[in-house]
Amino acid sequence: MPGRRAIPRRYLMCPPAHFEVTYSINPWMDPAKPVDVPLALAQWEDLRDRYRSLGHRVDELEPLPGLPDMVFAANGTTVLDGRVLGARFAHPQRTAEAAAHLDWFRERGYAAVHEPVHINEGEGDFAVTASYLLAGRGFRSSPLSHAEAQEFFGRPVIGLDLVDPRYYHLDTALAVLDDEADEVMYYPEAFSPGSRAVLERLFPDALIATEPDAAAFGLNAVSDGLHVLLPQAAVGLFEPLRARGFEPVGMDLSELLKGGGSVKCCTSELRGE
Repeated sequence: MPGRRAIPRRYLMCPPAHFEVTYSINPWMDPAKPVDVPLALAQWEDLRDRYRSLGHRVDELEPLPGLPDMVFAANGTTVLDGRVLGARFAHPQRTAEAAAHLDWFRERGYAAVHEPVHINEGEGDFAVTASYLLAGRGFRSSPLSHAEAQEFFGRPVIGLDLVDPRYYHLDTALAVLDDEADEVMYYPEAFSPGSRAVLERLFPDALIATEPDAAAFGLNAVSDGLHVLLPQAAVGLFEPLRARGFEPVGMDLSELLKGGGSVKCCTSELRGE
């Protein structure tokens, strides 16, 4: 498809300096499997450097000891129109991450920073399209957080029910490909029948992922409108993306997948400053 263009973005990422898997809060986490921290850091640095090589700005959040999941920076906030909605984590192991994220924004002069009342896990369960704020629920974020987000951002929020515990966050089951044209890709079986019907109605031309590509975390992807960075193991998505005019960029974040995250989980987008 002609006319694809990359839009410069600003991202916030957090190095996996303290990454480990000593507990299990999603089906991908197995404390019995050792983590290679130097390899995780090298894979993370490759992703960060790839963003920069594509012309995007990447800021870094200081990792804190005892918070191994801070590398999954997308879960810490949702930033839209320069407004910052903080996270309130479902599991106590991650609770302290929320304050670290909000402190980062306050220290940099963001005026509209909201500490949430209801549980939400940032861009793990919020996805921004041109027309909507898509909002996952069922495993982590509370349905009550949807109204809170709509009131704060002044954008229509569409609630989507996740039903497969492997896809415990919306960003494991759906990716926004073009946020100027309401273009997404998703794995239907991760959603309830009613939510699938909503997605079909809102996005009739969506790219539909197969089970192997979803299981490879292929939907945990980041697009700048042209380049789509996604796990290299999601081989079935590459040609369909190219057919739509995108340029897929395969990344190896296999070590971080041991914590249940990949490209998008590591990447928070700072929109509309």
